[in-house]
Amino acid sequence: MILVSSLAISCTKPLEYDFVLKNATVYDGTGADAEVLDVGIRGDQIVYVGEINKPGDAEVIDLSGRILSPGFIDIHTHLDPILALSNCESHLRQGVTTALGGPDGGGVWPLAPYLDTLAEIGVGMNVGFLVGHNVVRSNVMELDNRAPTAAELDSMKAQIARGMEEGAFGISTGLKYLPGNFAELDEVVELSKVAAQYGGFYTSHLREEGLGLMEGVGEAVLIAEQADIPVVLTHHKVVGKPMWGSSKKTLALVDSARSVGLDVRIDQYPYTASHTGIGILIPTWARAGGNGRFRERIQDTVLRDSIKKQILFNIINDRGGSDLKRVQFSRVRWQPELEGKTLHDWAIEEGMEPTLENGAELVIQAQYRGGANCIFHAMSQEDVNRIMQHPFTAIASDGRLNALGDGHPHPRAYGTFVRVLDKYVKQDSVLSLPEAIRKMTSLPAERMGLSDRGQIKAGYRADLTIFDPASIREVATFTDPHHYPEGIVHVLVNGQWAIRDGELVNGKAGQVLKGPGYGGE
Repeated sequence: MILVSSLAISCTKPLEYDFVLKNATVYDGTGADAEVLDVGIRGDQIVYVGEINKPGDAEVIDLSGRILSPGFIDIHTHLDPILALSNCESHLRQGVTTALGGPDGGGVWPLAPYLDTLAEIGVGMNVGFLVGHNVVRSNVMELDNRAPTAAELDSMKAQIARGMEEGAFGISTGLKYLPGNFAELDEVVELSKVAAQYGGFYTSHLREEGLGLMEGVGEAVLIAEQADIPVVLTHHKVVGKPMWGSSKKTLALVDSARSVGLDVRIDQYPYTASHTGIGILIPTWARAGGNGRFRERIQDTVLRDSIKKQILFNIINDRGGSDLKRVQFSRVRWQPELEGKTLHDWAIEEGMEPTLENGAELVIQAQYRGGANCIFHAMSQEDVNRIMQHPFTAIASDGRLNALGDGHPHPRAYGTFVRVLDKYVKQDSVLSLPEAIRKMTSLPAERMGLSDRGQIKAGYRADLTIFDPASIREVATFTDPHHYPEGIVHVLVNGQWAIRDGELVNGKAGQVLKGPGYGGE
């Protein structure tokens, strides 16, 4: 039952509204069932939830038959192109009103001037950032494969502290990537302790998501315990056929950690394919020192043979899915015509038999030429469903802001949140609608510490998404990704229309959000 806030009850004169959303089917974000209600907006706030019979001079929008939800919150977003795509249209059209950038150990440095620039140019949705461990380690140690000296560790700790004071919400790691893969547990714990001192949380691209998945989850739990920090297993997944079904064990480990008081949570995108650099198929030692050193190593016959064998192992057991057709190119700057095609297609174009061994050779060639981004179809639907149903799994895109027609992105860039409503609620009944909305609103807001977003409640920010339950539909696909979803009717960001009647009308209503350690004004 949605209760009228005391903000409205205590008023001795009628409330004034800029506009009133009438007769909406309201899901408040808590997981509660819907009620047909009116919502009054003034400025950037929701000021009343209930029945509004006297709207005064307010504009009244009849939402009969429409669903009114808190704006969706994406806690794993690659916001790198935001300076060029500041209107954030690819996210707004999914109903996203807030996004958290800097995942997987990446992000920007230094943070403060970047946030100032974003505030100056304006952004289409609310944005916050994490400080990336890989960025900080690269600043101090470049791509060295070794433990830091005491002085280097102190320097990294100082940079984490600076990032938190400049507005970061926490620390992210990419322990599968360079140079994070070279960091031992103790290093990550010490840096995470700094973020924890400022009230931040920790998100981790686990060290392994395939054969070493259990060890990867176990390491994240140890970090939660030893650094005394909330942890998110970010884009939690089970990669590679040999490990399919292991989500039963990983979720049991999460439950066990939570039962002893550790704050361990999950975020997840609703697809059976991941997206990252093709270098993920290459052993990290072979890429230590950068691509120049990789090129040197493959000139050594013995080293090249070892590298190729390990790539072949990963194609069979990890993201390669044991099938060259499961590795699909998304961004290939040195040969754009490969975008959308697979390793299998490339082998045939090169006049090679499309064997796994030849696929490994092509991976070496791709990395030699500067690398490429790929979509890896290597997860099971059963694991995706099981992880999604866990009560502490939030929905997150892991998507990059994208412009229509640019490259061949993973469809999550356009469809993540609508896909949940379409496939996982309407079609497959994996989630109920109230629970799906909770996982996209109040649950991620709680993780970020956003006390005035993520629910429809008087006093909260008017970040709202209105959609048509009959027509809500994901349109982007892996073969044809450049399509916005259907059924998102209106989106409000801080009380301003961002999407109205399905069209972008304001790409600058967002705010730059600062985390708990922010020391500025």
